[in-house]
Amino acid sequence: MSKNTDSENKLWGGRFNEPTDAFVERFTASESFDRRMAEQDIRGSLAHAKMLCDQGILSADELKSIETGLAQVKSDIESGNFEWSVSREDVHMNIEAALTAIIGDAGKKLHTGRSRNDQVATDIRLWLRDQTDSIAAELSRLQLGLIELASNNAGTIMPGFTHLQSAQPVTFGHHLLAWNEMLERDYARLQDCRARLNQSPLGAAALAGTTYPIDRNQTAKELGFDAPTRNSLDSVSDRDFAIEFCSVASICLMHLSRMSEELILWTSSQFDFIDLPDRFCTGSSIMPQKKNPDVPELVRGKSGRVFGHLISLLTLMKSQPLAYNKDNQEDKEPLFDAVDTLSDCLRAFADMIPVIQPKSDNMRKAAALGFSTATDLADYLVRKGLPFRDAHEVVGSAVASAIEANCGLEELSLEKLQGFSGLIDQDVFEVLTLEGSVNARDHLGGTAPAQVSKAAESALKLVQSRS
Repeated sequence: MSKNTDSENKLWGGRFNEPTDAFVERFTASESFDRRMAEQDIRGSLAHAKMLCDQGILSADELKSIETGLAQVKSDIESGNFEWSVSREDVHMNIEAALTAIIGDAGKKLHTGRSRNDQVATDIRLWLRDQTDSIAAELSRLQLGLIELASNNAGTIMPGFTHLQSAQPVTFGHHLLAWNEMLERDYARLQDCRARLNQSPLGAAALAGTTYPIDRNQTAKELGFDAPTRNSLDSVSDRDFAIEFCSVASICLMHLSRMSEELILWTSSQFDFIDLPDRFCTGSSIMPQKKNPDVPELVRGKSGRVFGHLISLLTLMKSQPLAYNKDNQEDKEPLFDAVDTLSDCLRAFADMIPVIQPKSDNMRKAAALGFSTATDLADYLVRKGLPFRDAHEVVGSAVASAIEANCGLEELSLEKLQGFSGLIDQDVFEVLTLEGSVNARDHLGGTAPAQVSKAAESALKLVQSRS
């Protein structure tokens, strides 16, 4: 039986006697989405070709021809003139076929000593490393805006909550720096992830390495990797780095979602703590008074999307035997979307956070509600010598009395307060003020304005030191 022309046109078609079913061809192809790794694929091919030349596997003329051809392919892709073909299956075969069409047989030699298995593993690591660096920069931009807003509001008093109930007074700056602590951990996790993905699989070939005298250290260095991977089987089948990135992205988006929830609450008429500029909000098609915080709401919603990608990748890998399997083609779309979603959410927050307008009067009024200085009164009694549990009971009685009188603790008369404990004196009213409460927490990590200013300065230096 003579072989089908379509099979001969496939770069792997020599073993096949009939064409790929048209549906199967579409079903198994990945060029529609993995083409976004074209720049990394070309970068990897250039490093591989240079190494092959240095090892005497390619001639200098062949290397020059490959470099010229790949430059043309890169230009065509960037200008939108490149003709992608589903019959070429993926980004690698599309580029190789185009290269061969431009330079002839030298293009066919480029694949010597490598496989699509180590090629795609290299491309996706290069791509994710580039994206990780971009995301880290955007995360830092968000932190800078957040820290500046916190510094400007080191003394802006607002209620602190537990169980979404008024607990103790804090400052708006202190609250914002709590957000920054979350983001700082996200940045550290992102860098940890980058360090582990920055190993080069190139040269592992299909699964067992290659018989050609390649230099994997050379290509790793050329591509900016820290080192080559150590085991060829693991090199082509490992997708831990993609899973780890999605885990980092999920945690970061969980943090952004928590921030979004508070922003949504704070913009509501029930809280009315802040105002978001109109460009980050939309209106209602039927209720003309509405100003909806769409950006925080969308970020809150998009977190679940990335959580799903993490589960998708874990499920993808959980039953795969070594080494490479076609299943791994399904790693890219979840990873690509996780990267895009996190990048967009960080950009939205980095643009929005610095222009939040706090309503300090409303925050202060809310902080005065709910007996938020009750703990300060208990601490006052402890300093006077009363055991804390006894002080707790005394203050509870005072709060009950204030509730009955429909007033705040600071509005109870000295005589009334002394009825609960003879240790109470005129100086008690200094600790029952909102300013007295926040100023008293003047220690590392506390909400005293002086401490918040120091913390903001320290946080700023840390972020600025990265550049």
